Amino acid sequence: MKASPARTGATPAKSARDRPVEVLLIDDTPSEVDRTIRALRKARLRCRVRVAETGDEALELLRRKRPRWQPDLILLDWYLPKKEGREVLEEIKSDPTLRRIPIVILSVSDHPQDICAAYDGHANSFVTKPADFEQFARAMKFLEVFWKGRRPRTAPTGPSAHARTKRNGREIGCEAQNQPRRPSTRRKSG
Repeated sequence: MKASPARTGATPAKSARDRPVEVLLIDDTPSEVDRTIRALRKARLRCRVRVAETGDEALELLRRKRPRWQPDLILLDWYLPKKEGREVLEEIKSDPTLRRIPIVILSVSDHPQDICAAYDGHANSFVTKPADFEQFARAMKFLEVFWKGRRPRTAPTGPSAHARTKRNGREIGCEAQNQPRRPSTRRKSG
């Protein structure tokens, strides 16, 4: 006969919203790994981070049968040695057991061709890492809002917040390049 949780003092299982986010950080640069983890801490994101230094190491971890582990979110550096971020992205998104894991590209690049290639490869987001640490921590906080549906305690406001989003996210520019132009429905007067 099994004891009920109330009698044993056991706590009920945490809901997905209450548990820490499981994050796989794929980055080959130790200083960037440290900076990203510091930014996640500064943003007060409740997460557990596993680090893979190469794309092959990450894919091995994701495909391991025992113990089976699957992250809630992958933070992927776009420029990796040997197997680049775009190749890792392609392999993850082509694997039926992994393709639904959200992938955020973290890169120092803001080149439109990199951003469009990431979205063409089905990345869920592309974040250009700001040089300023405080801005980077704010960007990490918005990852939580985006992926877990939470509201941050404080959100940047004013025109500078919007400009950062446009500059770092680049989603608007990429969509415009990938979609055909629609003919104008406005009539000319005259």
